[in-house]
Amino acid sequence: MVLKISNLAKRYETGADPVEVLRDVSFEMAAGDTLALEGESGSGKSTLLHLVAGLDRASAGQIEVEGVDITGFTDTQSARLRRESVGLIFQQFNLIPSLNVQSNIAFHARLSGRYDPHWADELTDKIGLRDHLNKYPEALSGGQQQRVAIARALAARSKLLLADEPTGNLDETTADAVLALMLESAAQTHTAILMVTHSTRQAARMRRRLTLSRGTILAEPPSV
Repeated sequence: MVLKISNLAKRYETGADPVEVLRDVSFEMAAGDTLALEGESGSGKSTLLHLVAGLDRASAGQIEVEGVDITGFTDTQSARLRRESVGLIFQQFNLIPSLNVQSNIAFHARLSGRYDPHWADELTDKIGLRDHLNKYPEALSGGQQQRVAIARALAARSKLLLADEPTGNLDETTADAVLALMLESAAQTHTAILMVTHSTRQAARMRRRLTLSRGTILAEPPSV
């Protein structure tokens, strides 16, 4: 099991009345599984991704990545988790401004010791970045920066890929092509993908779908 979440809860202490963002969330993902996380704004989707990535701490419950309980990880342990096991695609892109596109794509893979120049080259072509390799992030459009962030995450071949609206800044045709590449990569490398999306069209292409509502998961529909 790549990811196992058990009775997860997250509360923010904001004075007399704590804000409960997540409560009693439980689900599992196996290697190669693809899961769309849907729900209205404020339902806790991004918070859940941040907890799994070790960017925030749970108030209760347990998160296991590849059989290891990460719930009580220190910041150093969480950073190692993101370097070695978990890939991230967030809406902020988080590209390194001092590195060009080619170096940004290779960055995470080199840190994890899994850099494969042939795989990175293949990703560059498939995601449409061949003509931008020597450019720096400031010279790219938002959609181009998003593609670099996606290529960087895929290049590392992590066991678990967390994606928060990964195609939100792309036109429909490019979004379809990028999601197809993500799913193809997951199949090749047995990577599990947990993707937050507001697009029912994109969600329908994932193997499974979960809906968060007011911090809890609604009944999971049968797998397709």
